[in-house]
Amino acid sequence: PARADVGLGAKPLPGAEVIIDGTRQLLDDKWIYWEGPRFSSSMPIKWKIVDDPVDAGKTCLTTDDRAADGGKYGAADIVTKKTYRDFRLHIEFCVMKPHGNSGVYLQNRFEIQIQEGDRTKHGMGAVINETDSPYDKFAGLGKWNSYDITFRAARFTDGKMVERPMVTMYFNGAKVHHNVRIQKVWGGPNSGVDGGNDGGKGITDSPQGLKLQCEGHDEIGRAHV
Repeated sequence: PARADVGLGAKPLPGAEVIIDGTRQLLDDKWIYWEGPRFSSSMPIKWKIVDDPVDAGKTCLTTDDRAADGGKYGAADIVTKKTYRDFRLHIEFCVMKPHGNSGVYLQNRFEIQIQEGDRTKHGMGAVINETDSPYDKFAGLGKWNSYDITFRAARFTDGKMVERPMVTMYFNGAKVHHNVRIQKVWGGPNSGVDGGNDGGKGITDSPQGLKLQCEGHDEIGRAHV
């Protein structure tokens, strides 16, 4: 479970797996494109490793793939090769331009939103369309931010879901969501796995990768799980 060691700069816990470290090698080793119905890019991944705009001498990953221009989520999203059921994720991100938009997808289904300027249920830090945005915890443009997420997958008995997926989250070290039961996959089939099943309510019993969204903006990030 999430403990006090959360927030910007939190170190990986013993046994944690680093999935983004600002190198091309780890990007290629750990990630692929999600080939959903709107996918229109191609391997190798077009996202770029760039100089860290805040911390001199470091590098980071940027969500830069022109296939997603115009907000075409699902056109060039990347997903981990490894799949996960229950997990804890620490991810750090920096939004560089006004209205920058991306998202962190738990099990390639459930989006934790990243959207500068949006304070609604579709806005920064929201379990998208299900919770209010904890926007006051956002550090602002051009600054690093962190999400610490503990996720418990849906539970099934005889093929029927008996417990909904659940998420707890810290945003820049402050608890903003506690045991939120997620109702559905939002955004349709272009958004993630099961998005086209019964309006997103037809969640299946399968572990899936962690996904990062590309919408033609240039957010940057680093993460471990």
